[in-house]
Amino acid sequence: MGEEMGVSNFLHGILEVTVFEAEHLHHTLHAEIKQLVEKLEETLNLDHLAHSKLYATLDIGVARVARTREIEFHPQNPAWNESFRVYVAHTSPDLTLSVKNQLPIGATVLGRATIATSRLLSGEPIKERFELHSELGHRLHKATIHAQLRFFNVQADPCWDTGIRLPYYTGLRNSYFPQRTSCNVTLYQNSHLSNHFHPDLCLPDGSPYHPPRLWEDLYTSISDARHFIYVAGWSVNTQITLVRDPERMIPGAEGVTVGELLKRKADEGVRVLVMVWQDLTSVSFLGNAGLMKTHDEETFKFFEGSNVRCFLCHRRADKSLTAVQQVELTTEFTHHQKTVTLDVATADGAGRHVVSFIGGIDICDGRYDDEKHSLFHNLDTTYQHDFLQNNFPHADLKHGGPREPWHDVHSRLEGQAAWDVLTNFEQRWKKQAPRDMHNCLYEVTPEKFPNPMWFDVQQSWNVQVFRSIDDASVVGFPSNPDQALEMGLVSGKNVTIDQSIHSAYIEAIRRARRFIYIENQYFFGSCAAWKEERDSGCLNLVPIEIALKIASKIMKGERFAAYIVTPMWPEGEPEGDTVQAILKWNRLTMEMMYGIIAKAIEEAGLQGKAHPCDYLNFFCLGNREVQRHGDYVPPEQVEEGTNHSRAQINRRFMIYLHAKLMIVDDEYVIVGSANLNQRSLAGDRDTEIAHGSYQPSHLNGPHYHAHGQVHAYRMSLWYEHFMSHCKHLSHIFLKPESLECVRTVREVADTLWEMFTGDVIVDLPGHLLPFPIKVSDRGELSDLPEDGFYPDTKAKVKGKKSLVLPPLLTT
Repeated sequence: MGEEMGVSNFLHGILEVTVFEAEHLHHTLHAEIKQLVEKLEETLNLDHLAHSKLYATLDIGVARVARTREIEFHPQNPAWNESFRVYVAHTSPDLTLSVKNQLPIGATVLGRATIATSRLLSGEPIKERFELHSELGHRLHKATIHAQLRFFNVQADPCWDTGIRLPYYTGLRNSYFPQRTSCNVTLYQNSHLSNHFHPDLCLPDGSPYHPPRLWEDLYTSISDARHFIYVAGWSVNTQITLVRDPERMIPGAEGVTVGELLKRKADEGVRVLVMVWQDLTSVSFLGNAGLMKTHDEETFKFFEGSNVRCFLCHRRADKSLTAVQQVELTTEFTHHQKTVTLDVATADGAGRHVVSFIGGIDICDGRYDDEKHSLFHNLDTTYQHDFLQNNFPHADLKHGGPREPWHDVHSRLEGQAAWDVLTNFEQRWKKQAPRDMHNCLYEVTPEKFPNPMWFDVQQSWNVQVFRSIDDASVVGFPSNPDQALEMGLVSGKNVTIDQSIHSAYIEAIRRARRFIYIENQYFFGSCAAWKEERDSGCLNLVPIEIALKIASKIMKGERFAAYIVTPMWPEGEPEGDTVQAILKWNRLTMEMMYGIIAKAIEEAGLQGKAHPCDYLNFFCLGNREVQRHGDYVPPEQVEEGTNHSRAQINRRFMIYLHAKLMIVDDEYVIVGSANLNQRSLAGDRDTEIAHGSYQPSHLNGPHYHAHGQVHAYRMSLWYEHFMSHCKHLSHIFLKPESLECVRTVREVADTLWEMFTGDVIVDLPGHLLPFPIKVSDRGELSDLPEDGFYPDTKAKVKGKKSLVLPPLLTT
């Protein structure tokens, strides 16, 4: 892991930390305030000491891994008595404990203590009063910080590299929502699938796998609701039509918009509550649609005066934050959850139960798509009122395609896990809804809506709901630090934070035995191990955990593979500052991962016998279409020499992958709204929700592999992406960890890339493309296109750091 990786300074596992108190800080703090007073030429009374806010931090190199709550200064020994359970995958010669004084803008360091990493490796607890030093290294008179640290190596974890073993595995420990049993999960790919999509898969009982249709099910469920419908979204466009396929038209659904449908249900007496993120850059009376064009003001106006209760929910900052921090949080971050919770009829029609839809698909522009992901077809029919293209300036239907195809995943939960999603909505509503809407929540009780008992035990699921959120956005978090620790909650800038999505990903990767398959809109993190920009703040551990998992397998001589699918580039003009900055973080992440894997290959004596791409591969999705009779002819021409013009001439474009999915070993799946970036995983930035689920009756065993719904779902996704035109190879794809499978998938993707970029325009038979990089046997990266640009653009594949946008925005 980088050049400085070594046994004596590498921590991979869990670090348990308790910060008790600081001692003899009075003189230190007085001197610090006196210095500040002189600098500002102000008069300060000693009474101000009583209003100082002190907190402690723990850093491993550039990575901040723990932060206590702020407490009022105490003249003797200010005490926090706060404990942390920290995931670590860090290299540093030492750890740093700091005591800081929070100021209206920023903070000052009162003292630092360093602990050598090597002292922790034995696993024995270290409990000491550590001497505090100034930032210049001078010993501070008698000042100490009392703390205890203990490191648990990842390979001592009983769940490391075991997959899901029952009855030992009971879900993510120390989480707000526990694992729920006897649930049902429905997994969706895209908002729709055509009648022509037949992945030819069988479940263990011999029955065929029938992929469900999300927006059809959503329409049916909303239509059927009798008591309540709760909608939470990053964006809800009331003009979206859910059911459009003429071959699958539901009676009464044709042309019905989701806004009309919700109004109709509210008029029938159903309690309809809609909570949409408020983009503070959108100002309706100025005609400003906002930076993100989420239609938030339009949605509010559409429901205003109706029986639907709707409010716009901005990302609230805790009042204890500094003025600068409050502005940053409320304007730069979002409510990103996408959930619909409602009551539906049980299978026997005798009662009603709670169902929650949860995943990555907003009910908004451009999300309607099927497995074909067409670029130029049906623009004047299916997509006439829903044309989306956010990658070219001034793109619209009158200038023609390509539209921006949309691949995404979603899910539906039944059982107690659906209630946890309901709890999340209620907690958010109680925290941020206007005062006159506080009593709008329907009284949903188990007596009125008992969980159905008809689930087949062989098909039943265990489900756990996770979040990224803080107590500025929800009620219900405990104020007691010990209770918070039991729920896996951590302290931030005087807020309590739920980071359980991040924890769930780490735990799932550490459990993995065979392979990992990821689809995500973004993939970058673990900046503490990058070769540059280590102070970007993109500290999530997901990428490095995958790389370390692969490295451990290489050292043991075992097969393992990771497949990571992202968009070709993030949505937006590819040459723009934002997109290029994100691509830069992505490149640094990939370089770090391949570097770790290449080093493991070398240490295992496999140089010349193995290649980093035998274990880790990045892909993207794209499409290309031959013009056919009857295609829409745009009335206006695009400007020559532009990206839009070149895409039209070559009749190709990326498929925008917006999914947030991880499948581990064909037995465990995470689906939700969270991207794999710092914004989504930090907990105090964008708010997110996800679930991790598995079928207890369909797990891997010593001599057999899991073949339940998770396996079928992964195979169905692969069928959509590339398997449909190479069915004769389908037996190879049953074992994704095998070298044969890895190389076959790569060969298929490479062939499709040649067709995608070639001079001859063809109907692309599959969509999976290699992410446009080349990897050397030493793990070094270069660009796949010879000119270093994405096809039909002047955008650098490797990205470029922005000199304008701070990393806080783009990570």
